[in-house]
Amino acid sequence: MKIALNATCFNDRPSGAKQRFLGIYGDLIHRLPEAEFVVFAPADCDMESWFSNAQNVRIRKTSIPSEGRWAKLLFSYTYWKRALSVEKYDIFEGFHLPQPKVASSKSILTLHDIRRLNGEYGWLERSTFRETLKHSLRNIDLVVTVSQSMLNEILPYCPNTPIRVVPNGIDISFYRTRPSEDELLAFRDKYSLPHTFMLSVGHLEKRKNYVKLIEAIASLAKRGRNYNLIIIGNDNGYRSVINTQIAKYNLENRIKILSGLSDNELRCAYWLCQLFVFPSVYEGFGIPVLEAMAVGRPLALSNIAVFREITEDQGAYFDPTDPEKMAFVIDRVFNSEEEQLKIIDYGQSRVAYFDYSEIGLQYQQLYSSLIG
Repeated sequence: MKIALNATCFNDRPSGAKQRFLGIYGDLIHRLPEAEFVVFAPADCDMESWFSNAQNVRIRKTSIPSEGRWAKLLFSYTYWKRALSVEKYDIFEGFHLPQPKVASSKSILTLHDIRRLNGEYGWLERSTFRETLKHSLRNIDLVVTVSQSMLNEILPYCPNTPIRVVPNGIDISFYRTRPSEDELLAFRDKYSLPHTFMLSVGHLEKRKNYVKLIEAIASLAKRGRNYNLIIIGNDNGYRSVINTQIAKYNLENRIKILSGLSDNELRCAYWLCQLFVFPSVYEGFGIPVLEAMAVGRPLALSNIAVFREITEDQGAYFDPTDPEKMAFVIDRVFNSEEEQLKIIDYGQSRVAYFDYSEIGLQYQQLYSSLIG
């Protein structure tokens, strides 16, 4: 079996989609040693080291850049027509739009979300994405998405194309392994972290809703409830807005933004925090929810469908559009040992379903059913 993976959307920048790719396909590649995997890499990223221990992987450099929507469209159109005429594959899997037409292979498209159809994007970008999505869906045999919530969102655009849910995962053993005391102390000292704090993880962009979370922290401070907040994420063009909000409420000593952290530093942050807060208004999934569960931390989450799906309605939820309601739930969970233990116990059990090995097995079964 020969499997092509169109990885031209990934680079050295961290993301949930990249984390899914490395974790799940790392397991799958070792699970299927008899299969040959061809990874199509972008022009601006060296992926040789990503699968250096796998003998059944070939990296093929392309002319397609990993970033720049219009450049990707242009280079993809010229590249795939030539490349796919040279070598045949049993399965061709892509992780972004556009998905090329591959007549000789079973074609899979993974969609993490379709947020570019939302109102926060301009008319031209929404229209371009919609047409690209419709065109790509005509070229494939199967859509894979990461949650039932996303399946419901995608379904109107591909009523005649099968859709399967294969959720995101994490390396549970990594997060459950507590860093050494020296590592935790070094991390706390490096970033001058307070003794107690709540944690939020996600890139700095509008949909992550940090502006409303800061308003909630400010509301609590007015009532003498002085909480510290650490936000971990790289800038996706929204950091200046968040900094302005922090300054507006004079919370510079209470809220800290950390970027460019290593995987171990992120793990340290989870182990040191007292509460994990996820205020997003839109997510296709929410990998940080799993990470917090694996470490054993209580969670306060936006009341959006995908978070209720991941946690099976067993969490503490707030209206992400209302800072006062957000503040109420945060304060309640932070100060209720009984509620914390209930959330932690559930999360420790639930997260086992999302281990990379479990998701890799689902993909192995998916491939078998697709090509018989």
